Amino acid sequence: MPAFLLELGTEELPASFVCDSAAQWENLIPVTLAEESLTNESIEVYATPRRLAVLIKGLPVKQSDREEEVKGPPASSAFKDGKPTKAGEGFAKKQGVAIEDLTVKATDKGDFVFVLKQIAGRPTADILTQLVPQWIDKLEGKRFMRWADGDLKFPRPIRSIVALLDDALLPVTLANNLDTVKSDRISQGHRVLHPEPVAIPHAESYVGELRAAFVEVDRQQRQMQIKAQVEAAAAKLDGCADITEDLLTEVTDLVEWPNAVVGKFDSEFLMLPPEVITTIIVSNQRYFPILKSPDFPELLPYFITISNGDPAKSDIIAAGNERVVRARLADGQFFYKADLAKHLEDYLPKLETVTFQEDLGTVRAKVDRLCKIASFLTDRLQVTAQQRVQVERAALLCKADLVTQMVYEFPELQGIMGQKYALASGESEATATAIFEHYLPRGAGDSLPQTLTGQIVGIADKLDTLVSIFGLGMLPTGSSDPFALRRSANAIINIMWAAELPVNLHQLLAETVAEFTAIRPQTPAELLPQLSEFFLQRIRTLLQEEKNVDYDLVNAVLGENDPEYTERALKDLLDVLERALFLQKIRNDRTLDRIYETVNRSTRLAAQGSLDKIELDPKTVVRSDLFQKSSEQAFYDAVVQLVPQTQLCKQTRNYQQLVDSLTEIAPTVSNFFDGSESVLVMDSDPEIKQNRLNLLGLLRNHARVLADFGAIVKS
Repeated sequence: MPAFLLELGTEELPASFVCDSAAQWENLIPVTLAEESLTNESIEVYATPRRLAVLIKGLPVKQSDREEEVKGPPASSAFKDGKPTKAGEGFAKKQGVAIEDLTVKATDKGDFVFVLKQIAGRPTADILTQLVPQWIDKLEGKRFMRWADGDLKFPRPIRSIVALLDDALLPVTLANNLDTVKSDRISQGHRVLHPEPVAIPHAESYVGELRAAFVEVDRQQRQMQIKAQVEAAAAKLDGCADITEDLLTEVTDLVEWPNAVVGKFDSEFLMLPPEVITTIIVSNQRYFPILKSPDFPELLPYFITISNGDPAKSDIIAAGNERVVRARLADGQFFYKADLAKHLEDYLPKLETVTFQEDLGTVRAKVDRLCKIASFLTDRLQVTAQQRVQVERAALLCKADLVTQMVYEFPELQGIMGQKYALASGESEATATAIFEHYLPRGAGDSLPQTLTGQIVGIADKLDTLVSIFGLGMLPTGSSDPFALRRSANAIINIMWAAELPVNLHQLLAETVAEFTAIRPQTPAELLPQLSEFFLQRIRTLLQEEKNVDYDLVNAVLGENDPEYTERALKDLLDVLERALFLQKIRNDRTLDRIYETVNRSTRLAAQGSLDKIELDPKTVVRSDLFQKSSEQAFYDAVVQLVPQTQLCKQTRNYQQLVDSLTEIAPTVSNFFDGSESVLVMDSDPEIKQNRLNLLGLLRNHARVLADFGAIVKS
């Protein structure tokens, strides 16, 4: 069975696109082949900085022949008095069949004319020639460019196309005005090690031919080689390579024939904070730092480069890399010594020269606002006097390192250098740690602040950004969120959940909005409702996507168009998390099934009554003299016994106890609905009807301490 090879030869692609484009083709190509009924045995996508390729094995020579039933005009239009009309003849002619081949079939919309056509499968070569431009055109990425005088867009110019079906060249053309590219069997080897063109004789020989030309097209193989080479080089230095996933992925897409090269820097630079050294080595140079051991993460004065050059010139490559690293480390050493010459607090006046946002003033003004919010939080959390001082100092100093020389040169060190400089300035360990932690989490998967001081300052900083930017009417829309407001809100919620901080977010938002409005009287009145709704959306998303709670159970704890429930969620974030996780647990173990029918039915019927959703005690809202069946009295007695248990549950959050109580009452409620002593809830007597609806409303209210069962979908 034939194999097909497609290779796009390009100029040096951005590393991020190499990985991303391969993933896109891995998803796109199987779908388009299936749409064309082209089966295959395997699809392998390859990518390097200078090419994107796919090898498809086990293709058929052509599509299978197939039958296709085509629907035509209504039978009444196609035939009249048993004879074909112009409409019928026209349909037959269009389909290339005789009028006798038409059949009439009944449909939901009446009788229609149909024709069963035999369609011969097209040659695979023709289909692939048609698909290739689509595969290229559908690739997406950032900063696509045009080149020459054409309109074709790609991250870098496409210089060649190899398109082979087994050993036959397929005619593929990418029209780009005068720079049009036509397919050939000529690929390119390694730019340095094999500058001569490489002729590909057969699709299945592609990987081997390129390896012979010093190009490893298989990304996974390249990555494994890099990891093995780096680990081996580090072991020779009696060290351990610090290999992060992000750096390994990026370096994999920067080279075609990896070669590990060891470089060295002067030991005197080890006096710098290790974060400075690794930032220079990793973030700026894309090199791998070397540690003494995994359990002793002290740096050794070496680094490992993955070169794409000639291994015979490794000494020259190492010397060049060392010169660059030495210069960067010398800069870092100068910045560090200069920064340490001043106390961290002495940098605060300079924050007045840095704009946070055009309409919100300077970073110094932001610091004043977040200090106020931190004060709100310390009041609510009833911290000790010592903790209050630590929070005040951390809030005041948390942005001071932004105007140091080190952070100006290496912005990714913000917070990290603030911690170092705070300790050097004599600040407490708690204050220094909080300066670092208040930036956490920096992104998805990052750790959360672990100290109370860091948690408070981090929440204050993020909440100020949210309130301030929302106050300007700059709400995130779609994928546009330039101030990372969603991430900030997610971080606030996750910090409170993880640290179990008993913070009334509803009140904190109100206080922060009031403070901001006092500074900016023109702030729109809808700011607080907008923020509240935004946080509810983030809670909903986090519960579903991170806590894996079913959507209907999330609706059940947050409420749908239920102000009392939504306010409750914002007032007690810990409770809403606990209730959501508990609901998911009792759904998974089937406990929820035991109470679902009775509570859900009661909830739906109670909506037709007038009882509020807070009342729990039946003595004031149910009249026993209106009972007509023993099931009503039994229902009433059961609810009376439920009151103290539910009240205790509200205090202790022992929701298992509430579910146990609801499970006990379920047979009584079931008898009220369907037993031998069942009643008609919607009685013709309005007083009896309301009395029975009140009974159901009470059961609903007790269940609402856990969740709105009307929002839960039956499993």
